[in-house]
Amino acid sequence: MKKKLMATILLSAIVLGNVGTVSTVYAEDTDSKISAVEGQISTLTEKQAEAQAQVNAVQAEVDKIKSEQATLTAENEKLQEESTKLAEEIAELSEDIVARNEALTAQARSAQTNGTATSYINTILDSSSISDAISRVTAMNEIVSANNEMLEQQEADKAAIEEKQKANQEAINTIAENQQKLEQDKQALNTKQAELEAAKLNLAAELATAEGEKTKLQEEKAAAEAAAAQAAAEQAAAEAAQAQQLSVLSASAANAQPEVVQATTETNGNSTSGASRAVVPTTVQPVNTPAATTSTTSSGNKTTYSAANTYPTGQCTWGAKALAPWVGNYWGNAKDWTASARAAGYSVGSTPSVGAVAVWPNDGGGYGHVAVVTAVQSASNIQVSESNYAGNMTIGNYRGWFNPTAGTWGGTVYYIYP
Repeated sequence: MKKKLMATILLSAIVLGNVGTVSTVYAEDTDSKISAVEGQISTLTEKQAEAQAQVNAVQAEVDKIKSEQATLTAENEKLQEESTKLAEEIAELSEDIVARNEALTAQARSAQTNGTATSYINTILDSSSISDAISRVTAMNEIVSANNEMLEQQEADKAAIEEKQKANQEAINTIAENQQKLEQDKQALNTKQAELEAAKLNLAAELATAEGEKTKLQEEKAAAEAAAAQAAAEQAAAEAAQAQQLSVLSASAANAQPEVVQATTETNGNSTSGASRAVVPTTVQPVNTPAATTSTTSSGNKTTYSAANTYPTGQCTWGAKALAPWVGNYWGNAKDWTASARAAGYSVGSTPSVGAVAVWPNDGGGYGHVAVVTAVQSASNIQVSESNYAGNMTIGNYRGWFNPTAGTWGGTVYYIYP
């Protein structure tokens, strides 16, 4: 209806514009005038169709990008739910593994102290009768069988927690990739929407009949095209910046060597840092740090991991893994690291130690935060190397001396010892 109305207005304007000529120039052929007007209308209609086709094409691209954004957002929400559930299951399995480790270690220690084989023989010799001896042997067999079942369940739980950790890490990495794609789509959407606006203004310009209005629309069209070009340039710049950032982050991880500052003494409330020395994260040991006062240890051999870094580039987990290669490859979000570490046989405590991984479970917007301790002056004054702090995606010491237990970071901090 709008197109018909516009065509009627255009036709009326053209006809009215020629009324004076028809009335003053009697010698002109009326049929020729009509033919000329019809030709102008035909040309305008063709241009209108071309412009509308361009609008439709750009609109289709915009709709496609919006659909992809909706799909990725829904996928991220689903993956986040799965990651949360997996983290809870990993924590439960970790508690079971640690509990069994403690029980098995206690039994092994008791056997070494009391001499299990001798105790079994004495138990049989002390029997009052053959039936009593048989009953005692049966009871001892049941104890041995229960221990074997406990060992089998321990291995099964360790295998299960490893699979869940891998699945959780895959979900976390996919979320990070989707977020990156959403950012790219946002830039592309801005470009396409600018192009769509330019196409719409182009269509309006083709439909304009008055020269002044057409000139104005052409100026708006030029401005819209310039905005589209600027949006495209901004998109290209954003992609180049992203590629540059990935290059910088890769170099940051490759050169990651935390600067370990020896602990200092305090005089009249003032502190000065001592000499610094470079320490390789895989061999770093505590320097001038107090003994742990409230530590929870996990018995059994520690699980060893590959130095390959499986965490999202630039995140705090990625930075901690680069600085401490002994860290697990699939320990999940930062808040899940203590449970995963304990299940892998690493000790977790509340006293800072150089080379340990500091874990703030209540920081990081619900995901937690991790860093590697590089200097210790006291439990309330340390230095760390980290990534993804205050917008810094590369690895570095961004805080100097600070209190790790301050409410700013959630008030709670744990340390995973290598």
